[in-house]
Amino acid sequence: MSCRLLETERLRLRPPEVSDIAAMVALANDYDVAKNLARVPYPYTRDDAVGFIAHAAEGRAKGSDFSFVILRKEDTVQMGCCSLRLTESGLFEMGYWLGKPYWNRGYATEAARKLAGFAFSGLKATAITAGYFHDNPASGHVLEKVGFRPHGAEQRDCAARGHTVYCLGVLLEREQFGRRPAA
Repeated sequence: MSCRLLETERLRLRPPEVSDIAAMVALANDYDVAKNLARVPYPYTRDDAVGFIAHAAEGRAKGSDFSFVILRKEDTVQMGCCSLRLTESGLFEMGYWLGKPYWNRGYATEAARKLAGFAFSGLKATAITAGYFHDNPASGHVLEKVGFRPHGAEQRDCAARGHTVYCLGVLLEREQFGRRPAA
């Protein structure tokens, strides 16, 4: 499946394009953003963004990587990115990030929820994995709101920090997606 556009009430998710490079660099070249991501280096340069866009197009063509730029519908301002990447275990792993000006507004949860829906309906995934660094509880809260549940932990490389970081793993199964937690 090569879905090109996903929409929510406030957001539009579409594959990254060359025209996104300047905004992507401006948002990702912030240590407070990059330190929470495994593969994003700091500083984040134009070459990094060009490489990401090329890798995203290649992965999409192979059906192994579905990356999206997160845009506000109202003004098409780029806020960050989200993706699903097929892992060696055969499950898709979800990742996402927002530039600091867009934190704490519910955008990450909205994008992650839509991406999970795409994984289950469009890609026919049975489960999705994700992870977040121990010192980034806000990301854990986003994943919890989408329905992910704890599923292990590991040390994971962090390019921006230059060392491994304790990462909490989570899992969302198709049957659990969309269910409301018990009160």
